[in-house]
Amino acid sequence: MARRRRPPRPGALSELPPLKILSQIAALQGLYYAAALVLMLFTALVAGNKFSLDLVFGWDTVRGDTTQGWLAGFIWVLDGGLIMAAAITALIGRSKLVLDFALSLHGIHLVVVTFYSGQLPRNTAWWFSMMAASTLSVALATWGCRYRELKPITFGGGGAASGSGGSGGTGLGI
Repeated sequence: MARRRRPPRPGALSELPPLKILSQIAALQGLYYAAALVLMLFTALVAGNKFSLDLVFGWDTVRGDTTQGWLAGFIWVLDGGLIMAAAITALIGRSKLVLDFALSLHGIHLVVVTFYSGQLPRNTAWWFSMMAASTLSVALATWGCRYRELKPITFGGGGAASGSGGSGGTGLGI
């Protein structure tokens, strides 16, 4: 008699297909740079500075010795931490996957910045702002996903108080 193969658990192959993961990473990365572009453009216009793509793809604008450098670092923490936490919560929605997606996002950003500038970032302010953004995005997205996952599910109707459950109001379910 041949051994019966155990069927795969429900959702094992359909939950995380590679193409879906790659499309989610691409969507998060696109949102990351779109938000950074809008925020950097806004602050450059308000401050009266000239806008260039170095603000988005470079690392040398994030410095600890100038006010503009601190502002650029704050914008990266705002974008990579707060905005991406909301995006991960909306697009991914599972607290189990938050760490992977958040660190992948910031890892890809490190690769993009390194290729764009031709060298690994050397400002400690840039590294600290990226670590703060990573930590903030992981913490807030995990909280947001868990909040969504643990919300009570309502199926409509008035619940047990409506008396339409067929129990006759005895509460025994008979």
